[in-house]
Amino acid sequence: MTVYTTMDSPLGELLLVGEKAATAKDGTALASLSVPGQKYAVVVRDGWTEDADAFTEIVSQLRSYFEGRVTGFDIEFVTGGSDFRQRVWKALEAIPYGTTLSYGDIAAQIGAPRAAVRAVGTAIGANPLLVVRPCHRVIGADGALAGYAGGLERKQQLLDLERVHRTA
Repeated sequence: MTVYTTMDSPLGELLLVGEKAATAKDGTALASLSVPGQKYAVVVRDGWTEDADAFTEIVSQLRSYFEGRVTGFDIEFVTGGSDFRQRVWKALEAIPYGTTLSYGDIAAQIGAPRAAVRAVGTAIGANPLLVVRPCHRVIGADGALAGYAGGLERKQQLLDLERVHRTA
């Protein structure tokens, strides 16, 4: 059963979508977290059930992250995507709070050839779990902000938040 809720955040209203899962906290595995105006954002569909209670733990962890009280998440995700995308997304999950890597770094970590940097970027752009799977921590080889489905302003906002709380 697909459930959803929204929450206010420093990035704007977040749309959280999940699937009922007996093993997840609050019984919900997170399938998508999107921000307003996001490229390829999920939209609420007929048949989905609005259920804020299903996301109590997830919302609590997100609030703690935005307040700088936690640096990671303990959230069960709905798995999906190709093997390649899953390898890229697993590499994203391993990027430490407050640090950045380049697209080339991610390609190297998953054993992909240097020529696969564009494919890595595409997989990162398809990440359905903004914020909790920290694709905002991936930057261009020259250190410049590059690509973020939620917009470069939000990417910078997340990097600034982590930089402030990492040094605090």
